[in-house]
Amino acid sequence: MRTPAPRRAFAELNLIPLIDISLILVIIFMVLTPILVQSQLTVKLPKAATGSAAAPDATVKVLLSRTGAVLVEGQPVKWNRLERELILRLPKSGQKTVLVQADRSVPIEKVVAVMDAAKRLGAGKLGIGVAQEDAAPAGP
Repeated sequence: MRTPAPRRAFAELNLIPLIDISLILVIIFMVLTPILVQSQLTVKLPKAATGSAAAPDATVKVLLSRTGAVLVEGQPVKWNRLERELILRLPKSGQKTVLVQADRSVPIEKVVAVMDAAKRLGAGKLGIGVAQEDAAPAGP
C-alpha cells in the first residue's frame, strides 16, 4: 500500500477574483452616480439664509411672475420680445450680470430659457434672485 505524498501549503494568492469584483463595483458606481445626483437636485426657491445684493448698475433684473408676466428692469415685456430687450440691455463687453427673479410657482423651464438666452447674448454672469430667509427669533 502506498502512502500519500505529504501535501505542501498553497502559497500563491489569486488576485483575479479581487480585480473582477473591484471592476464590477466601479461599473455599478458609474451607472448609479448620475441617477443619485439627479434625484438629489430638488430645489426650493426663493428663500436663502445668505445672499449678497448685486450692484444695481452692473445688473439686468428679469422678473418672472406667477401669472406669466415678464419684466425687464421693471418694464413689462412680452415673452417673444425678451431676447430683443436683453440685446438692448446687455453690452458686448460681457461685464453685466443677469439676475433672474422668479416666483416659486414658475416652471424651471422658463427660468432656464431666460438664462440660456442671456448667456447666448453675452451676459458675463448669471444669477437667481432669492429672498432673505426670516431670521429665527432669539431665545430668552
